[in-house]
Amino acid sequence: MLDKLQAVENRYEEICARSEQPDFYNDPKKAAAILRERNDLEPIIEAYRAYRQAETDMQDAQELMSDPEMKELCQQTYQEAKEEKERLYSQLQILLLPKDPNDDKSVIMEIRGGVGGEESALFAHSLFRMYSMYAQKMGWSIELMNYSETELGGVKEADFVINGRGAYSRLKYESGVHRVQRVPETESGGRVHTSTATVAVLPEMEEVDVQINPADIEMQVYRASGAGGQHVNKTSSAVRLIHKPSGIVVACQEERSQLQNREKCMRMLASKLYEIEQEKLDAEVTGMRRSQVGTGMRNERIRTYNFPQGRVTDHRIGLTLYKIDQIMDGGIDEIIDALATADQAEKLKNAQ
Repeated sequence: MLDKLQAVENRYEEICARSEQPDFYNDPKKAAAILRERNDLEPIIEAYRAYRQAETDMQDAQELMSDPEMKELCQQTYQEAKEEKERLYSQLQILLLPKDPNDDKSVIMEIRGGVGGEESALFAHSLFRMYSMYAQKMGWSIELMNYSETELGGVKEADFVINGRGAYSRLKYESGVHRVQRVPETESGGRVHTSTATVAVLPEMEEVDVQINPADIEMQVYRASGAGGQHVNKTSSAVRLIHKPSGIVVACQEERSQLQNREKCMRMLASKLYEIEQEKLDAEVTGMRRSQVGTGMRNERIRTYNFPQGRVTDHRIGLTLYKIDQIMDGGIDEIIDALATADQAEKLKNAQ
């Protein structure tokens, strides 16, 4: 690992030297890519240099231990430096893990009511609200693509983009089946019902990231439904795209113009096609299933929200928190942090 770290430091110093050249910004795109690489390497370099400093502190303290007057102080310094070195070594192991190239991207999220009729749609709405509040806390913005409500205010389906640097790195663990146990608003007898909703999280891809043959796409237009006044009723601005080779169907009706809705549909289609290709690649190249944490699969039950007990349990890592109100108000960082840590531990185990 130390040889690899030295190579990383050499690369970092090379980039720093290059960025100081007068002609560095002559090619803005290339300069931006180099600066992004430098930013990615900086945490590794800082930890590596601190690691070497801890080694030096250990050596200096050991050399001075022969002095009886300094021995006790040096032993303490040596022990502190040793603990710091061990901590930094573990940190460097994680920092050197291959980074998901999509971690910095925005995300497309899809929420669908599952088993449980109207209650599942109401729970889907609760999840949409939870992710919206989390995005707000993170300083991200939400862009609706397709949103279909039930008469009682539930959500049949919600497709939306969360725009923000690093959104995918945080939300990629949310894909899967979310289960709720609570007394529905429609239940007069006070019985607890179990319902589900599904969440899918895709890194947002531009058309240029994925090759799409225009001849493979069938476009349909229709009138948008839901709130929107006369525009909704009279204008066929909603767009549905069908990708004939894969059978993927995407729709958008939230914008007022057909062109804008089509553009959003193409972004969603590119993201879905990218996901399919990545899953094929994972299966062919590694021959391994995704890690237990991973990004989750849509047919896996990943989490239970039990309202009578005030409990939220993530089944992938066995984490249970008794703070359901905070979580439903967007306080999901503790869950995401635990999932990210478990994911790193799984990757470290596989790397050894």
